[in-house]
Amino acid sequence: MGARLRCAALALSLTLSGQLVHAQSVALTFDDGPQLAATPLLSPEQRNAALLATLAKRGVHSALFVTTANGADRPAGLALARAWGEAGHAIGNHTVTHLDLNSAKVTLSQYQQEVLDCDAIISKLPGYQAWFRYTFLREGNTPEKRDGMRSFLRERHYRNAYVSLDTSDWRFDERLQTQLAANPQADLAPLKTAYLAHVRQRALAYRALSQQLQGRDIGQVMLLHHNLINALWLDDVIAQFQAMGWTIISPAQAYADPVYQLTPERPATGQSLLLSLARSLGFDRFDGWARLVDDADYEMQQLDRGKPVLSK
Repeated sequence: MGARLRCAALALSLTLSGQLVHAQSVALTFDDGPQLAATPLLSPEQRNAALLATLAKRGVHSALFVTTANGADRPAGLALARAWGEAGHAIGNHTVTHLDLNSAKVTLSQYQQEVLDCDAIISKLPGYQAWFRYTFLREGNTPEKRDGMRSFLRERHYRNAYVSLDTSDWRFDERLQTQLAANPQADLAPLKTAYLAHVRQRALAYRALSQQLQGRDIGQVMLLHHNLINALWLDDVIAQFQAMGWTIISPAQAYADPVYQLTPERPATGQSLLLSLARSLGFDRFDGWARLVDDADYEMQQLDRGKPVLSK
């Protein structure tokens, strides 16, 4: 049986296994934190506190994937990361310096050492889990890197902390900071509306893709970042999901979904697990594909033109 058919057969068997999340649900995860870099609004401590306050208010258990050179390698940043664990959130590994494994300049051994060096710091924190999230969601530009990392993670009992619901929140955060740097009194309402529409569009599109590939809703794992835009508007993101009828679950609950046991033969570079599964099954293009891989180009163009951003 070919690789595509094996993947399809496994997907079908898991769909019928009964170990499923039956209602549409989503887990929130945050990459690249904790950030000690300055932003036009809020200090690092204020941004961290705002994110944690919103999660506590909404009763949400999430995960922080730590890139230690962003702050956790210093006492001030490590304290911010510790606050996540103490608040009941999971702590995962996102390397030291956010190297790109797809770069020809980055070796497999160099990348693996960054995982170990990050772990040496975060493994002492409350909430630590042996979860690793690939930087840029890229698993390597060669079969040797891809397979070498998969063996490395398996031998050390790491979970590949897949993302199914990818967002380009970082693109909106860049625009937010640029606007505020140019004008601290800038009208942020259009950007906020566009950001929420972007999250909604991605959520609906990835839900539709999960139904196409698995014949059901899965426990989605959403990628956000430890940044200013979420410090300001995470509460609105969660409220929107709740208004859509989605349930917010913990990452551990989402990862119990059997879809996260799958290992796509053809990982989609820098993209969601669902896109990788689609590629492995031969669906390289489908209705709505372009909006999932454009890094929010559509939304940025609409904002530049002063036009409303649509979520579909």
